[in-house]
Amino acid sequence: MLASKHLPCCTVILFVLLKLTLAQYEHLGYPPGYPDPEQEQYTAPQLTPDTPRIQLRLAGDKRKHNEGRVEVFYNGEWGTVCDDDFTIHAAQVVCRELGYLEAISWSPSSKYGKGQGPIWFDNLHCTGKEKTLALCPSNGIGVSDCKHSEDVGVVCSDKRIPGFKFINTLPNHIENLDIQVEDVRIRPILSSYRKRIPVTEGYVEVKDGGKWKQICNTEWTQFNSRVICGMFGFPGERKYNARVYKMFARRRKPTYWDYSVNCTGNEAHLSSCKLGQAESLKSNGTCAAGLPVVVSCVPGRAFSPTPMSGFRKAFRQEQPLVRLRGGAIVGEGRVEVLKNGEWGTICDDNWNLLSASVVCRELGFGTAKEALSGGRLGQGMGPVHMNEVECSGFEKSITECFFNKEALGCSHEEDAAVRCNVPAMGFQERLRLSGGRTPYEGRVEVLVERNGSLVWGTVCSDGWGTMEAMVVCRQLGLGFASNAFQETWYWPGEVSADAVVMSGVRCSGTEMSLSHCLHHGAHLSCPRGGGRNAAGVSCSETAPDLVLNPQVVEQTTYMEDRPMFMLQCAFEENCLASTSNQVPANSYRRLLRFSSQIHNNGQSDFRPKASRHSWVWHDCHRHYHSMEVFTLYDLFSLNGTKIAEGHKASFCLEDSECDEGIEKRYECANFGEQGITVGCWDTYRHDIDCQWVDITDIKPGDYIFQVTFPIFSCSISLTEE
Repeated sequence: MLASKHLPCCTVILFVLLKLTLAQYEHLGYPPGYPDPEQEQYTAPQLTPDTPRIQLRLAGDKRKHNEGRVEVFYNGEWGTVCDDDFTIHAAQVVCRELGYLEAISWSPSSKYGKGQGPIWFDNLHCTGKEKTLALCPSNGIGVSDCKHSEDVGVVCSDKRIPGFKFINTLPNHIENLDIQVEDVRIRPILSSYRKRIPVTEGYVEVKDGGKWKQICNTEWTQFNSRVICGMFGFPGERKYNARVYKMFARRRKPTYWDYSVNCTGNEAHLSSCKLGQAESLKSNGTCAAGLPVVVSCVPGRAFSPTPMSGFRKAFRQEQPLVRLRGGAIVGEGRVEVLKNGEWGTICDDNWNLLSASVVCRELGFGTAKEALSGGRLGQGMGPVHMNEVECSGFEKSITECFFNKEALGCSHEEDAAVRCNVPAMGFQERLRLSGGRTPYEGRVEVLVERNGSLVWGTVCSDGWGTMEAMVVCRQLGLGFASNAFQETWYWPGEVSADAVVMSGVRCSGTEMSLSHCLHHGAHLSCPRGGGRNAAGVSCSETAPDLVLNPQVVEQTTYMEDRPMFMLQCAFEENCLASTSNQVPANSYRRLLRFSSQIHNNGQSDFRPKASRHSWVWHDCHRHYHSMEVFTLYDLFSLNGTKIAEGHKASFCLEDSECDEGIEKRYECANFGEQGITVGCWDTYRHDIDCQWVDITDIKPGDYIFQVTFPIFSCSISLTEE
């Protein structure tokens, strides 16, 4: 099995696109044959007027987005909750109020760090059925004898309540008035924008009381537009033709929202902006200026508006100073910056949405929806270039933000990561998994146009592999590809979708949609047909991420002349050039030797696909092979022609060394389990058989040496001694 087939796709996993993003496509409806969307199950709690209005959030150090210290906003101030008498029932109320399905556990004694401000709740006695934490019996709001060393934390399930929408029940800067905004959208008005994906221009509308309403533009600013564009996945805004929209507003009477909006421009979402005073609408329902707010957004290069049938190019991100690594989908990953020619990471001290949004906009996305800490999307390698980053939100690059150059005590356990808002491209609507036991597996079925109508069909499995499966999992927001299947007879899909509608699929692994991959056009070719022989995938929320340490290769590379009689075992394993078949035993082979160090920087252990009872014993080398090929070594001329190659079978895949605090789990001795633990690395020394490229027939000169796992290239000069 090729090493590349073990690599995860490069991008958090978005399990679902936000409802507020999908809202902008409401006017388009759904294509024929596509199932209606699920009915929302969440209903906002109806609270009596005397119920204290509070807001909850999770905060603290070294945490995931669904866990943390419980913080309560009340009476204009954030505070905490004491762990006295706290139970899983109280945690259940907290998690459901935050939109999660349930509570998994809770932690006393400030596990997530000490909070600040008042301790609003102490001695809580919840049944678990309360609609808000404020309804649980307690000593009373603000009555507590606790210290912040007793701040409680919770861990919620990663799954959200279907249909949950954050509703701000706080006064929101308007005294004694509850504002409830259910949703936000950009609604395209002009015909030239209605058919474009993504939607980049139109009315800004909010859903209030179940009705869509426009916003009066009397107090609207460029900063407000910047926030709207950012939350829909666009890095910036631009001017638009106001005359056309003025004519449209005259023909169709707008329905205005009652309030104005006041943003500073660096908010990640409209809900973080202040609301202005109530608008004084005219008797005929129009605002003073008589026009609804319009925004026109500038999409990143990868998301330029195109008719849906026009997507053909793979997404290739090219950024010289900043990149994202380790995420499952486009727009998320560990933040890495380039400094002095070396890629390094950012420490999560003071890491917040403001700094994360600078990264997202710099890379052509919108604002950040999550600023992740604690190496949540994998640990990087090399130096930690930046620490205690502080941004205003308007910087062009994260490298322009202030950071502490003296505080260098961070480890890669504190690597910062982001999840960015990306435009709603509608890709999820044209692909589905059918017949699987869980939503994460099944036969791949695509929606295509045939004879003027949209039909579901299967994908030909000829040549189907992990790279193609990566794209499917990414497109559906299901994380990483764990397996690619060329037979799916055990997954009975939709009978009406048995016919093959896509064949010859070849992906690089970076595409955002399966339709972006190379594939046959109208002339399909699939000898085995679809149905039970159709392509299938299984996806996983987490995956290993195997990264080669390039410095080790550079520091240990040398050439050795070795006699053939000492290369018998390597000859049996095809580790020499083909010309070695015809040379005498006393001849020499010239070998380019080096050590390789493979780190697992992902979120789960790397294990061979084959169970150990199917491993192959090699008598000459006296060890088991758990896979056919683990790493590929290639030598290229400067014009890109391959002139020599080598490979590394998995002689022994184990934890050679680990980061501090991580125990070795895999060891090959005595037929032990093989694998690489998260935070550990497997070292193949330069003096091990096959850890080389046979360059006997190569003339001295300059060549490109490429180690594939993942691809790493460096220029070396081979000269005669």
